[in-house]
Amino acid sequence: MEYKEIKQLMEDMGNSKLDTINIEFPDGTKISMTKNAKKEITIPADLQNQTISVETATAQVLNTTTTVKKEETENYKIVKSPMVGTFFQSSSPTEEPFVKLGDKVHKGQILCIIEAMKLMNEIESEYDGEIVEICVNNDDMVEYGMPLFKIK
Repeated sequence: MEYKEIKQLMEDMGNSKLDTINIEFPDGTKISMTKNAKKEITIPADLQNQTISVETATAQVLNTTTTVKKEETENYKIVKSPMVGTFFQSSSPTEEPFVKLGDKVHKGQILCIIEAMKLMNEIESEYDGEIVEICVNNDDMVEYGMPLFKIK
């Protein structure tokens, strides 16, 4: 998608009554736009009966959220795509996937195949552990560095 087309989409969005739009193009490009977003502040229960400024409450909530997300991601090892191509969970459509959610894997085990320029590239696990998330779907286009699997 060209810069002029993206700029035109932004202008059209600004002139419309829509608040949110999500577009996914066949080439894998995804565009998500939001305007007039309302910010909702949730005050933790231990702070609800106290008189505090909105800035303090927001800062405390943001710090709590940041800590939780950081802890969640620190526990996972991420297998990323080493190339651009098409992701396949198995060696053929009739075969079982190399790995499924919850499977125990070991370093060097084949996790998937990425097809690039008509070459089938086996992607091996860099870690020992358990598959906790498969980040892409079968036949999806993947980019270099895109997360494929989360291993705990």
